[in-house]
Amino acid sequence: MQTYKNKTQQAAQTIQQQGSWGAINPENVARMQLQNRFTSGLDIAKYTAKIMREDMASYDKDAANYTQSLGCWHGFIGQQKMISIKKHFGTTRSRYLYLSGWMVAAMRSEFGPLPDQSMHEKTSVPALIEELYTFLKQADARELQHLFKEMDEARAAGDQVREQAAQTQIDNFETHVVPIIADIDAGFGNEEATYLLAKKMIEAGACCIQIENQVSDAKQCGHQDGKVTVPHEDFLAKINAVRYAFMELGVDDGVIVARTDSLGAGLTQKIPVSREPGDLADQYNAYLDGEEVNSLADMQSGDMAIKQGDRLIKPTRLPNGLVRFKADTGADRVVLDCITSLQNGADLLWIETEKPHIGQIAELVNRIRDVVPNAKLVYNNSPSFNWTLNFRQQVFDAWLEEGKNTADYQRDQLMSSQYDGTELADEADERIRCFQRDAAQQAGIFHHLITLPTYHTAALSTDNLAKDYFGEQGMLGYVKEVQRKEIRQGLACVKHQDMSGSNIGDDHKEYFSGAQALKASGKDNTMNQFAVSS
Repeated sequence: MQTYKNKTQQAAQTIQQQGSWGAINPENVARMQLQNRFTSGLDIAKYTAKIMREDMASYDKDAANYTQSLGCWHGFIGQQKMISIKKHFGTTRSRYLYLSGWMVAAMRSEFGPLPDQSMHEKTSVPALIEELYTFLKQADARELQHLFKEMDEARAAGDQVREQAAQTQIDNFETHVVPIIADIDAGFGNEEATYLLAKKMIEAGACCIQIENQVSDAKQCGHQDGKVTVPHEDFLAKINAVRYAFMELGVDDGVIVARTDSLGAGLTQKIPVSREPGDLADQYNAYLDGEEVNSLADMQSGDMAIKQGDRLIKPTRLPNGLVRFKADTGADRVVLDCITSLQNGADLLWIETEKPHIGQIAELVNRIRDVVPNAKLVYNNSPSFNWTLNFRQQVFDAWLEEGKNTADYQRDQLMSSQYDGTELADEADERIRCFQRDAAQQAGIFHHLITLPTYHTAALSTDNLAKDYFGEQGMLGYVKEVQRKEIRQGLACVKHQDMSGSNIGDDHKEYFSGAQALKASGKDNTMNQFAVSS
């Protein structure tokens, strides 16, 4: 990014070349340019793709360099998350945003709340990407506006050291704009539909698109039953469609996450055509369940038969025409899905599992890495898992295997609060705390995300406020549990007018109108009540 001084000098030269632009202040121009570093979504996509590629290379060198994100369903939520990260950790590095198709369906559809079955408007996905980046850019503008004010106050006081310190902060400013891993579900139609939607998502700013191998018109949430997968050729066509979209728009290092739902999917909608033994279609069909056919008498009207190895089988079809896979083949299908995707243009993998178990994930990843050594995952630390129960049961099972006494615990009752504070519960909590670090080291997980956290935090915080405010606490329920905590924890949004851009608007009015500007930030602005340090 160019320095404050260089931007100001360039603006001054441009203004000087135009005889009638004398009212334009070059320093104000420089400030506005710095506050709007990204002028298009494609600027963002190119910038964030580079970050993601650097992070992937860093992880390949050291698995301690894993990355994280939280799913956000509104621009304000994403903005507050990134402001918080900068406040607490001083940098946004290795922290991304996740855009969940589930939350778009449940919270952003014009139809109202919908299940995660790709029934929401596809336009709502790029719209949320654009919204998230609009709010992140505004976070940049707000923080820079504070630094400009600091510079002006130092200059007015004749404090050159303080002025230079402010300018140095401006020159080294780190943006709140970070990569978004954006969920395109199963592509919302055929490969052309996938390409068209991917373009809109990239134009909105997405540098990373996640696509899954379910049937688009029968798509289910990854943690629900009834999932139906597509043959490899169909899925690879959609990966190609996304790559073409990236390259057409000049985002050559755009990232594709290939997600497999095969571990929990027992059905396929389509039997692909094999052209030669051992090709992808033949490998896919080898997992189909069926009854061996020895003669025409074994067939009924409407039945079909395919050759499976040295056998002729009649695939097991449900009344709706879907075909069942053989039992206990999910893990093998996952491994084949992942290897095939990486060999055909995908960059990262997503294996949807039924529980957060490092051993299970590592077993799959190690098989994949036998063929593709640098394979790495994006992993869903899903709220659909009961983390407390899962990890308490994992500890229980480990203790049992070690011969440790478990008589004080009932495995199927471990969620009970009666076990809180016990040795088993404490060990389980420690495993949960270290899960992301340990899974990054042991199971090839480059990126950890929680798909739906802000859905749950919004519900929880609203429940607590409603309970107190409408109960005996009254206004104290808000003041004590919200505002007082905002002030003492230094939340930027306690000054909600500033957060919404009021002070930025005042600056612009002054740029445009000079002394006659009608500004909102005078001494009677109640936000001044929050200027005193807590």
